[in-house]
Amino acid sequence: MKLRDVPSACPRLWRSLRVPPAELRLDLVLSSGQTFRWWESSPGAWTGVLEGRVWTLRQERDRLWYTVYEEEEEDGDACPEKDGDGCPTGAAEPDSAEMERILRDYFQLDVGLPALYRTWGAADPRFRKVAKDFPGVRVLRQDPVECLLSFICTSNNHISRITAMIERLCCAFGRRLCHLNARPIHAFPSLSALTGADAEARLRALGFGYRAKFVSGSARAIAEGLGAEGLCQLRAAPYAEARRVLCTLPGVGTKVADCVCLMALDKAEAVPVDTHVWRIAQQRYGAVLGGRSLTPRAHQEIGDFFRGLWGPHAGWAQAVLFCADLRKGQEPRSRGRAKGCRGQDSHRDGAP
Repeated sequence: MKLRDVPSACPRLWRSLRVPPAELRLDLVLSSGQTFRWWESSPGAWTGVLEGRVWTLRQERDRLWYTVYEEEEEDGDACPEKDGDGCPTGAAEPDSAEMERILRDYFQLDVGLPALYRTWGAADPRFRKVAKDFPGVRVLRQDPVECLLSFICTSNNHISRITAMIERLCCAFGRRLCHLNARPIHAFPSLSALTGADAEARLRALGFGYRAKFVSGSARAIAEGLGAEGLCQLRAAPYAEARRVLCTLPGVGTKVADCVCLMALDKAEAVPVDTHVWRIAQQRYGAVLGGRSLTPRAHQEIGDFFRGLWGPHAGWAQAVLFCADLRKGQEPRSRGRAKGCRGQDSHRDGAP
């Protein structure tokens, strides 16, 4: 980003780290249904909540620019709105090293993406043909509780509706962080906030339908069992064990479990499978899979097929093709409204 591109009123509020587009494309990653807490707040600027703070990210050539906003004071004073130059006038001055660590961890920047693209392309001509137009698609490393409860909401749903549901969930149950341009922004709810006796009824009133009992039920099961820390510790467990544990939770089938394994629990080999992916495996790759429906056996066979094709980061390769399918099915400027993504009716209908 050129110095003149940084709001002149407060250049000290912005920091950056070097991330070439081949390693990260914000516009592709944050709109492809991995997460539902980021929005394009102005052209090229993405605002969202990460680790209990509100961030705005911008990408310019090989730099990722970021700023973090102050939390609202207890007396209700909001973090100031943007000034005339679009500058977040109330941005905080957190520790630079810690902020960079958070971003590097969230975007898993220690994983070299171009080398993986070359490996996948060498093994799969179909991938090579599609992926050349979609560089920088990474898998996020999300908070396990937030990822799990969010993906429970994706069953029979699509991105715009899921995003609205998560927004209502956070507004109703989460701690208010600040206001930006008169928009209140809240943290993702704690487990304790979602385990009250009236949580399911409140979620139903917010339009969650049958998902209400799964969200509140899983929150309660985690709080009374593993705890948030135990859920996070599944990052160190084998993939099969982590998936098995997740599938014991209300509303979590194999597909949702694989989404959480991939996007929160460091299981790069996890390949979330829905009927769409199943058809792709059969029709585009000629995979011979038993049965005529997406049974647990078929799910395992499809995952094994793609792991054999793409290797230990198979879930990342599928994320690239998923992003390409999503963009192909969207009209210009319809980002976040189309089906066919992580929240697609067929792809995330993961209630058992």
